Amino acid sequence: MCRLAAYLGPPITLQRFMLDPRHSLVVQAHAPAEMQTAALNADGFGVGWFNDDGRPAAYRSMAPAWADPNLPELGRSLCRGSWFANVRSATDPFSGGYSNTQPFVVDDLLFLHNGFITDFADGPRSAIRRWLRDTHERPIAGNTDSEYVFAVWRQLAADNGDDWLGAFRDLVELIDGWARGRQVLLNIIISDGRRLGFLRHALNAEPPSLYLGRDVPGFEGGTLIASEPMTDRHTWQALPAGEIRVMATDGSSETRQL
Repeated sequence: MCRLAAYLGPPITLQRFMLDPRHSLVVQAHAPAEMQTAALNADGFGVGWFNDDGRPAAYRSMAPAWADPNLPELGRSLCRGSWFANVRSATDPFSGGYSNTQPFVVDDLLFLHNGFITDFADGPRSAIRRWLRDTHERPIAGNTDSEYVFAVWRQLAADNGDDWLGAFRDLVELIDGWARGRQVLLNIIISDGRRLGFLRHALNAEPPSLYLGRDVPGFEGGTLIASEPMTDRHTWQALPAGEIRVMATDGSSETRQL
């Protein structure tokens, strides 16, 4: 499990996004309020953004977010219109390391997943590998379920003519079949710098918390998605279980309920 957050809107500094809020993601690393299965998120963290050329980039660290000496300097220096961040509590104690730390970056996409597939290595992983084409399996560098979920989503989006809502819907159906009754937590955020897609869902369990913030003070004109409200709770909306939403920089939005 972990805590995650994303932003899409007018350019803001990394400091404003990740460090300044009263209940920032750094605070959620050591004092989360709504975690289901852990008390700390101390197994590393990552930050992602889109450069001026539209290509995604990421900074990942094995240190806890509160202990990384580079984060304050990056926070003051970087200013972008899209931010992704994750503070990690590893589900599997043997899944540490840089390659398993989010956000994941492939082609023009940034990806975050908060959740797990129970007993992933004992069946679901093999089924996913048989289904994936080499093009989408090849970028997988680690061994977490999250990276395989990302690969499945990319293949579905490619096959669906870049229909993000359809890719999320089909992803849930496929994982339900592969999981065979196992518990699955599927809070997902994905972006190409122009669109922000997200899902709050679970199979045979309650999904982790996920909130939407629009025009939150300090983030006017922008959209925030976070595991826990980073500012006063009354400015945030708890997302219902099973909701898929895709929002764009032009203000358009599409929603579907599973």
